[in-house]
Amino acid sequence: PQAKLIFSMSLLLGTTITISSNHWMMAWTGLEVNTLAILPLISKSHHPRAIEASTKYFLVQATASTLLLFSSASNAWFTGQWDITQLTHPVSCTLLTTAISMKLGLVPFHFWFPEILQGSSLMTSLLLATIMKFPPTILLLLTSHSLNPTLLSVMAIASAALGGWMGLNQTQIRKIMAFSSISHLGWMIIILIYSPKLTLITFYIYSLTTAAIFFTLNSTNTLKLSTLMSMWSKIPTLAAALMLTLLSLAGLPPLTGFLPKWLIIQELTKQELTTMATTIALLSLLGLFFYLRLAYCATITLPPNSTNHMKQWHTNKSIDMLTSILITLSTMLLPLSPTILTIP
Repeated sequence: PQAKLIFSMSLLLGTTITISSNHWMMAWTGLEVNTLAILPLISKSHHPRAIEASTKYFLVQATASTLLLFSSASNAWFTGQWDITQLTHPVSCTLLTTAISMKLGLVPFHFWFPEILQGSSLMTSLLLATIMKFPPTILLLLTSHSLNPTLLSVMAIASAALGGWMGLNQTQIRKIMAFSSISHLGWMIIILIYSPKLTLITFYIYSLTTAAIFFTLNSTNTLKLSTLMSMWSKIPTLAAALMLTLLSLAGLPPLTGFLPKWLIIQELTKQELTTMATTIALLSLLGLFFYLRLAYCATITLPPNSTNHMKQWHTNKSIDMLTSILITLSTMLLPLSPTILTIP
């Protein structure tokens, strides 16, 4: 318990240092603290897959941090500025975009992310998919005015395409959630330069919905599609709620997940980028297919088991309060969208 508390506090400390700093060295320090704090959490199961995942994560993050430090140092060499918002040299901007893309898992630096999520536990996977992506996203927001729009747009559309395409043939739920994360990153990055506030709203809603899904999967100990099929016979209420949450993550209209996609397409159209908006909207249909498949497995399909095995009377059918709150927020926030949009 003490070790877990120390690692959790280090995660919070690293995130806080990065998002509140305006000097590149402090931002880099916060990212390093984050990386070192999450490594024991990934490898805590002592399984070979977990050890492999933590090694891969360390190598990728160390490379990305080195690139970030090099880009900030080269910018300081040319401009004499260590301020995060004063990143003006073109080479430094390109290097920074590469470093942050590697940290986030954007295409073409996405190869490590699904493997690491597959080797981690469900709760560690949730941390990797949400909290660990917050500091690099904030660094992108702070430097958004000087980044290359064409490069970001190409990476965003490639991420949306590959996240949807690669998720189609997966049977492991953690890998599906990893490709879902890559696809959502594409939506966040495409609007970054035109409306940073929308990027943050998209990230918050994505994190909320993903947290609801991971908590639900953790409470039923579900790791693959074949296990997901038996959820309806155990906890029908939770299975129905999971279906709604998955459809919200896909961005279907009456649910919360529709809000960021709607606003991003509207903003891209205002910027006269109709082709880009149409392309990324069509690419999200690929993701919708595997979300629908997950929802179908959770609620409609029953596994080929005997009747006696289906009736698990001893199953704990209670749903904890945190999961209930997360599911409610991730499916029913759309009526509050005018309030969310007026927040400065």
